Amino acid sequence: MQKNTEPNKHLLNDFSAADKEQIERALAIIERIPDDPHYHRPKGVEVAAILRDYNVDLKTLLAAILSDPRVPQLTPQPDIKEQFGDTVAALVKDVNWLNKLTVYTPEMTKKPNQAETLRRMLLSMTQDVRAVLIKLAYRIHRLRNLPKESYELRHFISRETLDIYAPIANRLGIHQFKWELEDMAFRYLEPQAYRQIAKSLANNRVQRENCINGFIELLQQHLAEENIASTCYGRPKHIYSIWKKMQRKHLGIDELYDLLAVRVIVDNLTHCYAVLGIVHSLWQYIPKEFDDYIANPKENGYQSLHTVILDPKGNRIEVQIRTQDMHDYAELGVAAHWSYKEGGKQTAAMEKSVATLRKLLEEKQGDEALSDDFRSELFNDRVYVLTPAGKLIDLVKGSTPLDFAYAVHTEIGHRCRGAKINGRIVPLTYTLKSGEQVEILTTKESAPNHNWIDPN
Repeated sequence: MQKNTEPNKHLLNDFSAADKEQIERALAIIERIPDDPHYHRPKGVEVAAILRDYNVDLKTLLAAILSDPRVPQLTPQPDIKEQFGDTVAALVKDVNWLNKLTVYTPEMTKKPNQAETLRRMLLSMTQDVRAVLIKLAYRIHRLRNLPKESYELRHFISRETLDIYAPIANRLGIHQFKWELEDMAFRYLEPQAYRQIAKSLANNRVQRENCINGFIELLQQHLAEENIASTCYGRPKHIYSIWKKMQRKHLGIDELYDLLAVRVIVDNLTHCYAVLGIVHSLWQYIPKEFDDYIANPKENGYQSLHTVILDPKGNRIEVQIRTQDMHDYAELGVAAHWSYKEGGKQTAAMEKSVATLRKLLEEKQGDEALSDDFRSELFNDRVYVLTPAGKLIDLVKGSTPLDFAYAVHTEIGHRCRGAKINGRIVPLTYTLKSGEQVEILTTKESAPNHNWIDPN
């Protein structure tokens, strides 16, 4: 039976004829997969549809389509490298690895360093940062369809999302993904708190909108007088971030002032500061709440002016002022720069984001920008391996099983006589690779051994 491919046609929008032909070839491969009404996991085309909204490049879109978990069912297997090139094949391989990874356990919540080590391992083992973005899109689709799963699975996936994937989205600066991951996971983990906050936001919506609209109307009137073109709108607050602030400050939702928030987007940097001056001249502002993230960007590259004003009724309104480029970066992070890929254009914000990831993994910060195809060499001085019990161990790249043994415990190092990697015996001079499981074979006696330096 011929499948209806019309729903996938929007994936072709805004691509050249040659690019469309490649996408159609990828879709043709997916269309060979037999229909299964009981299959509820994300499909490649569904993940590609999520990413398409972010104007990702062709190779990312192709890799999303072709990383469909059902592709291994096909006979014969498609030769992705032959048909679509090395980069797409490498991306598909990385995404498949990420989709199959089962290292996370709920106990990591009680051991933050283990969750952090896992986040580092994920970033270090993917050769191209776009693979992580595709994985995040897979997780978003998984969360959207989680009601079909058992309570235990919903809880596990949501906890893993908050511990591992939302923080990674934040570090890559992809805030749209971060917010959706957090809100959906929170909805499954704390359904009552989620409903209470959502209900309160709905009940007070009219009052908030009237307050915001009055502010925007007066501001735009003055900006027009100064010939400053702008886009102004109320900024939605995300339920999980509201809940976290309520917990942190021990406040009820009615006591949180920054539920009222406005974003102002202008054409250039000069207008950012001009708008700030107009806002401060029209309304009383709170000096301690002012932040200049343009002059002093956040570590992930975020730039904007933040200020909080008091309207005539005493309502506090948070105002964010930025250019369109700053806005794109704030919303999409590294994804915002893919439209410049062909020219290899890089920005200070992009380089700042890369430097942050270097700092995260304790590498020397450098001036290198990401290469044109976003190959990642940011994480190449660490190796992340697992004990038989599933604990993650962070080592210097080039480490051997003997280094691993001493990292676990000095006594295990002293008693080490051999090692197994993924169940296979290897010499103690073997160079460990990220993701491997290491088992140390020990003797009863504790003493150094000349066999430690024998490669045979």
